[in-house]
Amino acid sequence: MNFNVTDLVPAAAEIWMLAMACVVLVADVFVKGQARTATFALTLVTLLGAALLTFLTADGEITYAFTGTFVGDLMGSLLKLMLYLTVIMVLFYSRGYIQARGPLGRGEFYVLVLFATLGMMIMISSNHFLTLYLGLEMLSLSLYALVALNRDSAVSTEAAMKYFVLGALASGVLLYGMSMIYGATGSLDITRVAEAIYLKSANTTVLVFGLVFLVSGLAFKLGVVPFHMWIPDVYQGAPTAVTLFIGSAPKLAAFAMTMRLLVNGLLPLAQDWQTMLIIMSVLSMAIGNLAAIAQTNIKRMLAYSTISHMGFMLLGVVAGVVGGDARYALNAYSSAMFYVVSYVLMSLGGFGMIILLSRAGFEAEKLEDFKGLNKRSPWFAGVMLMVMFSMAGIPFFVGFFAKFSVLQAVVAAGYYWLAIVAVAFSLIGAFYYLRVVKVMYFDEPADTAPLEAGGDIRVLLSVNGLAVALLGIFPQTLMSLCAFALLRSL
Repeated sequence: MNFNVTDLVPAAAEIWMLAMACVVLVADVFVKGQARTATFALTLVTLLGAALLTFLTADGEITYAFTGTFVGDLMGSLLKLMLYLTVIMVLFYSRGYIQARGPLGRGEFYVLVLFATLGMMIMISSNHFLTLYLGLEMLSLSLYALVALNRDSAVSTEAAMKYFVLGALASGVLLYGMSMIYGATGSLDITRVAEAIYLKSANTTVLVFGLVFLVSGLAFKLGVVPFHMWIPDVYQGAPTAVTLFIGSAPKLAAFAMTMRLLVNGLLPLAQDWQTMLIIMSVLSMAIGNLAAIAQTNIKRMLAYSTISHMGFMLLGVVAGVVGGDARYALNAYSSAMFYVVSYVLMSLGGFGMIILLSRAGFEAEKLEDFKGLNKRSPWFAGVMLMVMFSMAGIPFFVGFFAKFSVLQAVVAAGYYWLAIVAVAFSLIGAFYYLRVVKVMYFDEPADTAPLEAGGDIRVLLSVNGLAVALLGIFPQTLMSLCAFALLRSL
């Protein structure tokens, strides 16, 4: 690889993140006290610095660095800015939670979150299979450790073990798919792989086999059926602060990974991967929504909800190319991107409410823990109502417009039956979201103790809830931003 100093510019935010993660790791050794205020402040400075560098280096042009293994474009910059915002919100939501639980309050939480964020940044800007794999493994290893952070909990340890074993298996499948694609095309560079397929110089049989393994590995990371088994156990077993992180930020990186691999690299094989995505999408909406109805643990319910939402998001990716015609691409892919961003915002609100109701020695993980919340706090019951309505796709919240834009793209692509199936499963899914609302407003509270949460989480949760409502009333700005970023990147 030829080294060029100018290559450092597009990767400035990643270099900063790596350096500061090491600084935080060392500095935490000298920090005393459970509050870890200095570690928390340094972590925030790291994220804000990365946001500034990403903003300053985003010139709207597509820039390749490190011999084409790294790409800087507007889609990557926008997703990274969303990522920093999400991680900052996760840190504020989690701070009081981990402080109140001794073993979790160590600085490892912040360091692992930073390394996981770095992994996601690399995934977002990858233009090479190995770069992508490097970012993915950095994210995965950090998440395994985060899930197991509560070493005294048998449930957490079991969840981490399951996640590690299944994650390692999925990584092997993904790597095997990449090696087959290398065997078929002679390159691991995503741009050159696309060229080889366009020029029909690749071995088609090996290529299609490689595609099957690649999509399987991708499906595990997205958490869609039939590679969804890890999600409910990990969401339930991990400390809620970690579940909040796993359930939000990695979705942005998984979307970028889907776009880089399937759209940038393997678009000529769209008819092959579309069929697989349609099957996984329908199964995810069916199993995710039906299984969520039977759950009494709200973290497991939201886990199955995630599976159904990722299935819905895939519809936007499927609708991009119809019969080799890519005219629908921009509208379809931007609807999928808008869906992911909206889902991350809603997911933050949902898990943020669980953290708000939890206190040391008590985890508000059961549906019955939300009983009578309206009598304890009408405002936060209202916030949870907005989040649940939005996830159900009820007008006029951001979740409604996210679903509507994806359905519009699906109908425009001519997949009428797919749109009908998606609407049907969305209606079924509304049941368990509305059940949470019913429990909050019509049941008597089992616990009348006042909510024990800091001012920062109360303010942030209020802003989060209002954002879900306001982006539903004024969705056009965010939708246009997603469309513009993709227009300048594809």
